Amino acid sequence: MVVDMSSKGREGTAVVTGASSGIGAATARALAAAGFDVVLGARRLDRLEAVAAKLPGARALPLDVTDASSVERFCGQVPSCRVLVNNAGGAFGLEPIAEADEEKWREMWESNVLGTLRMTRGLLGKLIASGDGLVVNVCSVAAFEPYPGGAGYNAAKAAERAMTDVLRMELLGRPVRVTEIDPGMVETDFSLVRFGGDEARAKAVYEGVVPLTAKDIADCITFVATRPSHVDIDQLVVRPRDQARVNLVHRRGPE
Repeated sequence: MVVDMSSKGREGTAVVTGASSGIGAATARALAAAGFDVVLGARRLDRLEAVAAKLPGARALPLDVTDASSVERFCGQVPSCRVLVNNAGGAFGLEPIAEADEEKWREMWESNVLGTLRMTRGLLGKLIASGDGLVVNVCSVAAFEPYPGGAGYNAAKAAERAMTDVLRMELLGRPVRVTEIDPGMVETDFSLVRFGGDEARAKAVYEGVVPLTAKDIADCITFVATRPSHVDIDQLVVRPRDQARVNLVHRRGPE
């Protein structure tokens, strides 16, 4: 069944993946406030619907970007699209290469790289047809700042970054802009997922630091999405003031 978008927002339709929490949910809220009709996609439909219920004109649809048939069903229910935010992804584990878990690497590749490919390919015709399309890929500083233990995530995000750059070149002359957002340290459930639900280990990542919030990144995405159509912001690197590089962080001692 096709989603009813009869109450069209003045800015058109924005699709956000991984929108059940964190950066995705914050982005859906920010784009809705900016006048977009937002279609939210994620695997956790109950949480997704709770986010969408508070946003005028929003729709929640089940989506697993690692499943080609799920992506196809999702894209088939979105009749038009002006903005696509590829946010779904994630990191799993911090094992060194000598102890690499291939399943974790495969999962990172499926979600960060192939998931972005599937969504972009599935909605590209509609983005072009909008006459003013925008693809925003939420990458990471990990794409160009590798670190010990991060090889799997570094590799996946570097691939996503390369794909973003190639897409921009391939769409030159077409009415679609392409933007790469590279967050540094953002306090969401990212670390909790990476460490398999180990709350103490996840909390330690942010100790003594004032990290970015999901809203900070959502504000950046919304800024990009609301620029005039001739303005293409290729790359936006966003870090907290306390972070200069992935492994160069200022931490305050206990007060």
